Amino acid sequence: MFQGGRAGSAKFKISGETLIFNRSFLSCGCLILLTLAIGCGHNDIKVKKAEKPNIIWLVAEDQSPEFFPMYGDSTIPLPNIESLSHDGVVFNNAFSPVPVCAPARSAIITGMYPTSLGTHNMRTYNAYAKENQPEIGIPSYSPLVPDGVKMFTEYLRKEGYYCTNNAKEDYNFRAPDSGWDESNSGAHWRNRPEDTPFFSVFNFNVCHESGIWKQGEKELFVSPDSVTVPPYFPDNAVIRHDLAVNYSNLKRMDEQVGEIIDRLKEDGLYENSIIFFYGDHGGPFPRHKRALYDTGTKIPLVIKMQGNSDKGDYDNRLISFIDFAPTLLSWAGIEPPAVMQGKAQFGVFSDSTVRKYVFSSSDRFDGMYDKLRSVRTKRYKYIRNFNTAISNALPVKYREQMPMMQNMMSLQATGKLDSIPSLWFRTPKPAEELYDLESDPYELENLSEKVQLNDTLIHLRKVLTNWMDETNDLGRYPEKELLSMWFPKGEAPRLEPLQMLEKGKNIHLISNKSDATIVWKEPGATSWKIFIEPLSSNISFVAKAVRIGYSDSEEFIYNTD
Repeated sequence: MFQGGRAGSAKFKISGETLIFNRSFLSCGCLILLTLAIGCGHNDIKVKKAEKPNIIWLVAEDQSPEFFPMYGDSTIPLPNIESLSHDGVVFNNAFSPVPVCAPARSAIITGMYPTSLGTHNMRTYNAYAKENQPEIGIPSYSPLVPDGVKMFTEYLRKEGYYCTNNAKEDYNFRAPDSGWDESNSGAHWRNRPEDTPFFSVFNFNVCHESGIWKQGEKELFVSPDSVTVPPYFPDNAVIRHDLAVNYSNLKRMDEQVGEIIDRLKEDGLYENSIIFFYGDHGGPFPRHKRALYDTGTKIPLVIKMQGNSDKGDYDNRLISFIDFAPTLLSWAGIEPPAVMQGKAQFGVFSDSTVRKYVFSSSDRFDGMYDKLRSVRTKRYKYIRNFNTAISNALPVKYREQMPMMQNMMSLQATGKLDSIPSLWFRTPKPAEELYDLESDPYELENLSEKVQLNDTLIHLRKVLTNWMDETNDLGRYPEKELLSMWFPKGEAPRLEPLQMLEKGKNIHLISNKSDATIVWKEPGATSWKIFIEPLSSNISFVAKAVRIGYSDSEEFIYNTD
């Protein structure tokens, strides 16, 4: 632990101020940078005075719009979500940039494309196991994200928001302690200081992909005979049963959503809060999750606005997960930082530019590598397959626990799978795919070789190539090469110890890493606060610097004893 002003430090006077820092810091020639850093604070981001709305996210794991009543499916009533949709706006064209959870969540929490962050592979940081992907030699790691990238909740916390996450993180990087006031199964807005605005996230795991086999023997709330089987699946008892399990899990999830909404109403918060309900990517089934078809990337999204304004509306604009972070900041009156690639859709800093395209990517899934990129307009989808030698139906062991997947694999192996479902298994797969989503919403007829659509193909091919170049798509590097570039010593770099400037009874803390965040807490506190203004020399505290992709600095301990 580094003790502020203790052994191994030196003091200098600058205009009546006492500057305390390590002698090793002097050798870096960083005195000018340190002096400049004294005046740097959260005011670099513009803030407009406005009422700070409470914002709640209700996140359904692994679900597509097609399973929900507000999108026209009457298979099972979901009264709580339906009620929310009646009070809110239903978005018809919302998309995840990656059709799997951890990379998608990295986009949500930063406002950045996973391919720009280096979080495009599933999964990089593995908080659930001691080893990540030993069979291919990939350790657990937090990508070294570009300069200035932060979890957007930092900006909310700096402006007085109490931010809670219950309970899943899974951002494909280790979340720094600057991100949340609470991030655990007990996290709740009710724990906040009185009259504090809040942002609260609740994740519903009951409808996750794994629920298809884990809940498969439990009570069904719909008959398998009543479900509609889409044409890309064979129509048999196994498929119907798994579809019925998913609808049953949605009912369980809806009940959990209802509990959160009831608590908001009990606390008198429902009417004037902004409430999101959304899925973290497409559905739990084969050709849904991990696929760049709409079944994998298109999500349900309902936003209940403050005062239930625009209730019952449907919105057709194209929205990507990278828009979530800047939109929330804009609602809070905070100008989104320039590093964010998304655009605020609402609020005081809303961007009036009409989005023409949404982009998605697909790379490693667990131990299996592939590389696909796509661009979508409201009408057309273009997919580029970089490895045509392998099937879209990658042998992902996790997914192969699902009865539906086992059934389809067996039928394919014995030549009994119908022609349309078998398209997903084909090898080689086409280098390019083009779909007219108006006439072919399931993306079954590849039009890339249709002469009459050649101009559309060329245009979207160019748009996708330009996007990959402009956003610095890191998928052009093999993953192990990225690791070598980021971590030449084989481990994450560590942030330098904090420095302290003491002026009267005020203590300033300084990091030599310009985009690191300084966090601190008093003895016995359970959560870290973000350092925004000088601390009083009358209190004891511990502090450190944090940044995505770096190991935290040594803890700086200040004792008043």
